[in-house]
Amino acid sequence: MMTKPRTKLWTREEARFLQHSGLLDDGQYELVEGELLRKMPKNPAHVTATRQTNHWAVEHFGESFVRAQDPLILDLFNEPEPDVAITKDSEDAYLELHPTATEVHLVVEISDSTLEYDLTRKASLYARAGVAEYWVLDLPNRRLHVHLDPSEAGYGRILTLAESQTIAPLAHADATVLVSTLLP
Repeated sequence: MMTKPRTKLWTREEARFLQHSGLLDDGQYELVEGELLRKMPKNPAHVTATRQTNHWAVEHFGESFVRAQDPLILDLFNEPEPDVAITKDSEDAYLELHPTATEVHLVVEISDSTLEYDLTRKASLYARAGVAEYWVLDLPNRRLHVHLDPSEAGYGRILTLAESQTIAPLAHADATVLVSTLLP
């Protein structure tokens, strides 16, 4: 019987040590399921969509409740950095620790080259952690995938909205947004 070599799974603390000590070349990593994954370079469309989504979130939730590309603690082996996250508490609540999955209203990933990954692995990760609402802004297909009802098995409801449709997050029914306004 052939034995497969074992991979070292990194904890949040170990990953943070590696990043802060300079042992990782540029610090552009996020921790997903114990693996340090190099973050993808951002093309202009991704940057524009992130800014537009961030602008909408700040307008409706307030600047101190919106985090852009900052860490989110899910568990010992997961600390992804979603493109936009809307927290339940203001930034003052996170001076010592990053917010956890239960401390966010909404997580948004902007997806151009990582669509399958964001719709599968990341969706599963956020659902298991209990992120109440997860959006994937699908740039190539100009759609928004809305994930609701998280559980260990995944999200119970997934809606796909065209750019001509509107949505409001569960946490703020008055924060309606036309999908096309988030797209570049």
